[in-house]
Amino acid sequence: MKLITDQANLAGKIVLLRLDLNVPLKNNSVTDETRIDKIIPVINFLLNKKTKILILSHVGRPKGNKVSELSLNPICLSLEKKIKKKIKLVTTDLYELEKDKLFLDKNTEIAFLENIRFYREEEINDEKFSKQLASLGDLYVNDAFSCSHRKHASVSKITEFLPSFAGLQLQSELSALKKITSEIKRPISCIIGGSKISTKIGLIKNLTLKLDNLIFVGGMANNILRYKGFEIGKSLIEENCNGTINDIFNHADLNSCKIYYPEDVSVGKEFNGFSKVKNLNELNDEDMILDIGPKTIKKIKKIIENSKTVFWNGPAGYFENENFAIGSSEIAETIGIRTKGNYLYSVVGGGDTIAVINKIGGLNNFNFVSTAGGAFLEYLEGKELPGIKALN
Repeated sequence: MKLITDQANLAGKIVLLRLDLNVPLKNNSVTDETRIDKIIPVINFLLNKKTKILILSHVGRPKGNKVSELSLNPICLSLEKKIKKKIKLVTTDLYELEKDKLFLDKNTEIAFLENIRFYREEEINDEKFSKQLASLGDLYVNDAFSCSHRKHASVSKITEFLPSFAGLQLQSELSALKKITSEIKRPISCIIGGSKISTKIGLIKNLTLKLDNLIFVGGMANNILRYKGFEIGKSLIEENCNGTINDIFNHADLNSCKIYYPEDVSVGKEFNGFSKVKNLNELNDEDMILDIGPKTIKKIKKIIENSKTVFWNGPAGYFENENFAIGSSEIAETIGIRTKGNYLYSVVGGGDTIAVINKIGGLNNFNFVSTAGGAFLEYLEGKELPGIKALN
């Protein structure tokens, strides 16, 4: 894979830079700028090399329609403030654009193409669309690892039509993931949340080959508890997954991977209500499990303290309500302290997990924080990502 950092003679070139700026928007404002902060290094690198930058990105799922609420304009404004440079948002139909007319104003160094998913051809990996995109630049840089599991025009097909390179953030993601897949130090522990076991079964089975400890939290743990015969009331659950869970336990047993799940829980009657700690045999029909309890937190903290590598994906509870954010906060704090003390190597991934970390202000307390969700998990599962394959 060719790296943009290794390239000479970039001056004067127009770089098509694929980023993932799929950030949360509310009232035309960005509510979480983590992904924007992450791409500033590659922007500064390319500006220092005297290139012109044409950014390709998307927000949301407009499904080939022009949806004003999913414009990249708020993201342009946010990035402008951060780098103190004027950015042009190009809203002209992509098929009418010409490379030589994109940067007629010599003071314009950065331009955004409007939401690339306003074109249905993007998600079907259309060849004609990819050629038109490629015609707008001299070279292509993928710095959107979190989109690289998508076989989309601006991620994979475009690489067939112009020189293509990996960006700084993509390099960092792959280096960090390599550490927890091949250059790993034991004992290795994984804390995994989320609501659906079925969507992560391949990942979980693959991880049991490498892990010493696999800890289930969040909605996913509810399925384990029900499988084990506990009453879980109105808690979030995935139906018809007992066979899947049985496979996970058998797979873990064969590979000497210990599985942990909650010993006690924090429950509520509603998401925005108050919390009450209960043992597993105390739940009733009206209870919703919305966080892990103190005994479980103590057990998880002890496992973290005895680990050399920790991978965390998925919050421990409904952290949007501070009454049910205790488990996630305690996990984040413990991993952060052990990481800063150089006792372990930590990799954290997934949008909800990052939201937890942002809430407690601990983004810099981990060795690597991945903004990727699906790509992060598919890479760990051992799947070949179309965006990475295309660069190779």
